[in-house]
Amino acid sequence: MRLATIRTKDGTRAVRLDGDQHVELGFRDVGALLAQPDWARWAAGEGAVSPASSADFAPVVPRPSKVVCVGHNYSDHIREMGRDLPQFPTLFPKFADTLLGAYDDVVKPPETEALDWEVELAIVIGTPVRRATEQEALSAIAGFTVMNDISMRDWQFRTVEWTQGKVWDSSTPLGPYLVTPDELDGGVHPDLTVRTLVDGVVMQEDRTGTLLFDPVHLVRYVSTVVRLNPGDVIATGTPAGVGHARTPPLYLVGGEIVVADVSGLGACRNLIVKGS
Repeated sequence: MRLATIRTKDGTRAVRLDGDQHVELGFRDVGALLAQPDWARWAAGEGAVSPASSADFAPVVPRPSKVVCVGHNYSDHIREMGRDLPQFPTLFPKFADTLLGAYDDVVKPPETEALDWEVELAIVIGTPVRRATEQEALSAIAGFTVMNDISMRDWQFRTVEWTQGKVWDSSTPLGPYLVTPDELDGGVHPDLTVRTLVDGVVMQEDRTGTLLFDPVHLVRYVSTVVRLNPGDVIATGTPAGVGHARTPPLYLVGGEIVVADVSGLGACRNLIVKGS
C-alpha cells in the first residue's frame, strides 16, 4: 500500500495510490489516518478519485509530534566525516516546521554558504509505542518514506551539537509516499538502494541493508527514550557522498535539481532556489 498527503483547493487530504489514481480516504492527512487504531482498514477504503500525475504533494506526514534523526549510521559516511563507528545511535531532532513536500522548492537561506544534501530512508510509526520489545517495534512500523536531510553545514559545526544546522524552516523534503513493509524486499528490514543525484550526477549511493542500526533496532532504542506516536518519523541516516566531505567541499548554491531516491519508495525531487 502507498499512502500520501496531497494538497487540494479544500485543504490537504490523505490518499492511497491505486494504479495511476489517488483515492481519498476521508482524513486530512496521513498522520490523522495513522492516528486511527484500525488505520489499515480505513486506508483500504474508497473515496473520490483524482489523477496521481497531477498531485501536489504535502509532506507525507505534515505535523508529526516528533522527527528523530540518526547520524552516523552508514560506515562509509562515518569514515568520510573522520569519526569512529558508534556504539549507540547518534540522535538529534527535527521539527514539523522543517518539512516540505517531495517536489517543493528548497529555498537556500541567505545565512548559509554550506547547503548540503543527505538522502535518507525514513521510518513512519503507525502504533503508539514506549520501551518497545522486538515484536512491538516491528509492529509499530507503518511503513517507510524518503527524506532529504538538507543541512546547513556552517551552522551545524558552529558547536559540537548539530541541531542548529538541521532544523531550518521549510528545508526538509519528506515523501512522496509512505510505503507499507509488505511491498518492500526485506519488509521492516528493507535492503533498498539509496542515492542522491545533483543535476543528474550521482553523489551518494549505498544500500539500506548496510545500516549499522536497522529500523527495528532504532524503534526500540528511540522508544526507550521517548514515546513514539502514530505519524512520528525516524530518519535512519545518510550514506557517504555528502558535499561537505569532498575535497574541496561542494555545496548547493541555487539552481540545482536535487533528487533523493530510495528504490521501491520513490524520490524527492527539489529545485534549490537562492533566497534573499
